[in-house]
Amino acid sequence: MVSSTILSKANILLTNDDGYGADGLRALQEVLQDFATVWVVAPFAEQSGTAQSLTLRQPIICHPVAEREWAVDGTPADCVIVALHKLLTEKPDLVISGINHGGNLGENAYYSGTVGAAREAALHHMPALAMSLCSKAPKVSFEPAARVARSAAELILKEGLPDQVLLNINVPEPWKGGVKFTRQSKKITRNQLSEGKDPRGRTYYWLFEQRIDKDVEPDTDYAAIFAGAVSVTPLHLDPTDTASLNHLSHWGKTIAGALNL
Repeated sequence: MVSSTILSKANILLTNDDGYGADGLRALQEVLQDFATVWVVAPFAEQSGTAQSLTLRQPIICHPVAEREWAVDGTPADCVIVALHKLLTEKPDLVISGINHGGNLGENAYYSGTVGAAREAALHHMPALAMSLCSKAPKVSFEPAARVARSAAELILKEGLPDQVLLNINVPEPWKGGVKFTRQSKKITRNQLSEGKDPRGRTYYWLFEQRIDKDVEPDTDYAAIFAGAVSVTPLHLDPTDTASLNHLSHWGKTIAGALNL
């Protein structure tokens, strides 16, 4: 384990998509504050499902809440941007987003504001970690996930991460103690819409997920969680499919030929 003397020099930025008062974020703050200078820059209100979206058509207001803490009228990615460029007096050594109340597995990593904030940090060449607790229960203990986050933070601060790689960590509830490094799962859910009418007769829709695939690949994030193990998935910002790039490159001449029609 890294000595507390070394870790005490670290600056860690915390954000999330559940809002600055969320229990998961406060559990992270508590477990980290004895060995690092912790900064909190998080959304004023819940921003679940905002991915890496930015606020472009209205100002981003930052409300001071306490020493080194701000609540931001914006998205999780907004929080990271204003923290790095305006609010923090020192460059953070690590950005942690979470702990999200609910899993961010498989394709949900594309929609997640929790993962989106970590992606924004990685885009700025910051080591980044997205933390989620896989539970939908209204009252849960974030302590096990917070301990996992601290252990991961210690390793990142000691050994580093590859540039523009973030870790997406999901902790099961309950956790049986194991940890598996995993691939992101393929889609095993279907987006569904529940239709209804409001008191004025207008149609509305509630979006929800339906499980469609019982066969989960054994080396994936879902498989780890179903086995009661922590899932750690390294995600890279570069989504380019090199095989398709090489295979489809001959289409260039055909597409260019459209200009001569």
